[in-house]
Amino acid sequence: MHLKYESTLREPLVDGVKDYHQVTEDIISPIEAKPGKLWYIGLFISILLLLFGVFSVFWEVYFGTGVWNLNKTIGWGWDITNFVWWVGIGHAGTLISAILLLFRQGWRTGVNRAAEAMTIFAVMCAGQFPIWHMGRVWMAFFVLPYPNTRGPLWVNFNSPLLWDVFAISTYFTVSLLFWYSGLLPDFATVRDRAKTKLRKLLYGVASFGWTGSTKHWQRHESLSLVLAGLSTPLVLSVHTIVSFDFATSVIPGWHTTIFPPYFVAGAIFSGFAMVQTLLIITRKILGLEDYITLGHIEAMNKVIVLTGSIVGVAYLTELFMAWYSGVQYEFDTFYKFRAAGPLGWSYWIMMTCNVISPQVFWFRKMRRNIMVTFIMSIIVNIGMWFERFVIICTSLYRDYLPSSWSYYRPSWPEVGFYLGTFGLFFTCYFLFAKYFPVIAVAEIKSILKTSGQNFKEKMDVYEEQSVEKFAHDHTAHH
Repeated sequence: MHLKYESTLREPLVDGVKDYHQVTEDIISPIEAKPGKLWYIGLFISILLLLFGVFSVFWEVYFGTGVWNLNKTIGWGWDITNFVWWVGIGHAGTLISAILLLFRQGWRTGVNRAAEAMTIFAVMCAGQFPIWHMGRVWMAFFVLPYPNTRGPLWVNFNSPLLWDVFAISTYFTVSLLFWYSGLLPDFATVRDRAKTKLRKLLYGVASFGWTGSTKHWQRHESLSLVLAGLSTPLVLSVHTIVSFDFATSVIPGWHTTIFPPYFVAGAIFSGFAMVQTLLIITRKILGLEDYITLGHIEAMNKVIVLTGSIVGVAYLTELFMAWYSGVQYEFDTFYKFRAAGPLGWSYWIMMTCNVISPQVFWFRKMRRNIMVTFIMSIIVNIGMWFERFVIICTSLYRDYLPSSWSYYRPSWPEVGFYLGTFGLFFTCYFLFAKYFPVIAVAEIKSILKTSGQNFKEKMDVYEEQSVEKFAHDHTAHH
């Protein structure tokens, strides 16, 4: 009896008539071809943005943090908003890879490589904000815990800001290892197909002498499982620790116990939206529609509508707690200064983008519409940026002393620094899309026999014949 591994009701994860050779051709040939005009234009714009960001940071370091529009009341502005936002975006990659690998979800194979790369680039962008926020950045080594000659000047291990340093550096390291170990077999494929000596040498070094022997595959699989097991708790802990930056304080609007799960759900929400933004463009430009199918996009939209609803529940819980607690300051923060007040507009942008708009994904037609998905993915990330802005600025701009109330708008070095991180992110992404396989070739091949379109169709025919034969034998027997 022939055993079948997947239900025929599930749509194929690889469209079109593909065999192993065709998969390699489709995914690796964009690396070998010369990039088009669009790629050069994109890279040029990214590098310009990056240079503007470098100039803004130089300006801030040279003249001091005073060039940012921070004041006594609002000590954290755009800077920490952007830090939390980028860390959030970095969550989907490892989540898609690690958690879905442990749950043996086949649909992760088309999207995991680009999502992991996105994680690494986003964490690189995020890590810079706290460093430059120090002001005197040459004193940065003071935050490292090591025995020193400056007397009893030790790091405060009670501070969540220090836990951040550990959490994010660990997260970055594990994500990088996870991503790179997955690239090894594909680098070896590119090496074996290389036409020039230099290409052969560089991809040969990058693939660490991978030969594809059984031993190599065995070690590769066990390493993937170990790293997936390590990074799963990290996905949950990193944003939990980022939320402690707020939740361990006593400021109205911050010290709520709901923050850790609410931040994690928000991070997955914005991360998946960013994956959609990048993959829809990538699949179109590189012609990978057969591998990143509508099924993949729909699956990610389901995650977006789920996490968006969780975030919506968290917002309502906050409002409920502010009312139910009977604390005047909490009530005022949420109802007078967040939902109303001079910065009230940011709260309503957040609510509209994060809670109301994702509800369109309850309809299958919308989940499978590329244009709707693309626009929604951008709307969600705008909404998530405003969520961080609302948490930080609308909790701070009205404090206990009306005489110190103030308003906040960013100065050009703050905006420049933010745009610069976009420059860094997209420069890295463009280079990644040109020199690295955007889809994990080896992993696509592993699901081709169970989930490829032509294999599924063959299986359907085979099943029908088996059923007919069984019926025929049965009647003959009687």
